Amino acid sequence: MPSSRPYALALVIDDDPDILVAAQMLLHDLFDDVVTAASPDAAMASVARSPDVILLDGNFARGATNAAEGFRCLDAILATDPDAAVVLITAHSGVQVAVEAMKRGATDFVSKPWSHDRLLTTVRTAANLRQSRRQLGQGEGARSQGAAAAPTAAALSLLGDSPAMRRVHSLIARAGPTQANVMILGENGTGKELVARAIHAASRRAAAPLVTVDLGAVAETLFDSELFGHVKGAFTDARGDSIGRLRAADGGTLFLDEVGNLPLHLQPKLLTALEQRRVTPVGSSRSEAIDVRVIAATNLDHARLADDRVFRQDLLFRLNTVEIELPPLRERREDIPALLAHYLRHYEQRYAAPERALPPEVLAALVAHDWPGNVRALRHAAERAVILAPGDAYQIDDFPLGRGAAVAPVVAAPPPAPAPAGLNLDRLERETVEAALRKHSYNISQAATELGLSRFALYRRMEKHGL
Repeated sequence: MPSSRPYALALVIDDDPDILVAAQMLLHDLFDDVVTAASPDAAMASVARSPDVILLDGNFARGATNAAEGFRCLDAILATDPDAAVVLITAHSGVQVAVEAMKRGATDFVSKPWSHDRLLTTVRTAANLRQSRRQLGQGEGARSQGAAAAPTAAALSLLGDSPAMRRVHSLIARAGPTQANVMILGENGTGKELVARAIHAASRRAAAPLVTVDLGAVAETLFDSELFGHVKGAFTDARGDSIGRLRAADGGTLFLDEVGNLPLHLQPKLLTALEQRRVTPVGSSRSEAIDVRVIAATNLDHARLADDRVFRQDLLFRLNTVEIELPPLRERREDIPALLAHYLRHYEQRYAAPERALPPEVLAALVAHDWPGNVRALRHAAERAVILAPGDAYQIDDFPLGRGAAVAPVVAAPPPAPAPAGLNLDRLERETVEAALRKHSYNISQAATELGLSRFALYRRMEKHGL
């Protein structure tokens, strides 16, 4: 049976045994296995296991503060596994150390003593990025091309040859090499992050960092610190300087995911920073110049974006120099066979499962399904089918399409399940979570709000119930 935890393996490299124990305890609920190593040399055998996230201390020698040892280990890790998601952890995370870590290929950085919430958010983001890289099939060869050659759509797993997707590919090819800010619109699960990465990879900034901020997951009280950074002593937990996401992206690209979830009263702060191209860290009186290209993404439709009670129109004007709208999967059904073939083969290889046939009547039923979670839902359905299918060929029951799924006429609909004889908390919880997700078209933020949960708690329940 598949694990209920979201990720398989984390590797923590630190010479402090207390840090190793604390990290193991904190990450236990996210990872099936948390492996620790007290030195870079001892860690390399575990790097070969392709961890979902690697937490790497910056300094190992007594009195060292320049992160030189951490940088050498980072270089060795990326030479072994170019797609590794490495988070640098150091007690001396000044601006220069953080910038150098990002330039060398680190995914992110945190300071110790860390905030548990900040570390968990950082680790989850890094693990998701690692999964995206695996799906994208990007490796050292693709990275070494830099801005010299834009990767193909196939290489970036932006699969589909429908007219709608051909338009998306064309817009990426034309907008990528420019400096224009880009707004990506689309329902959840349509691939907005993939498009952002394709644009960055096609740009002249490809060799510089692509820094992601999930504005739907940033607490309002941490907004200034997260985006603009802070100086030591700026507030109670500010035990060192923090560079902030805007300065971390200097020279590269800033991806503002879920920008439509940014509260209205915080939008002027973002607008000012983008207009002035300067940021002032919390607790500092000095502003710092930044050079960033901005790619933003939202699941809000045009009507909601045009409502100035929801989104400032001057900020929208700043962000959507180029607008790319991703079609939902139900509007490009002709792409579903290729997507299914891709993900079924991918997970068959990943789980060493037999290569099963996909009968025409099953394919027809899957093409007819509306896929409210779009490509993300299709990918999850393919993974579960590979894991759970008992026979030599896939059947429609192997794919978790949910209630009310559109089924092709050639496939007989199963009889309705009898009403349960009694109450079962796990079943009721699963049905409640599923109902909230379907009601809000798999918008995690809106579903979590209706359920009275945090986004993190909702993700945990989705993993628990395989949703």
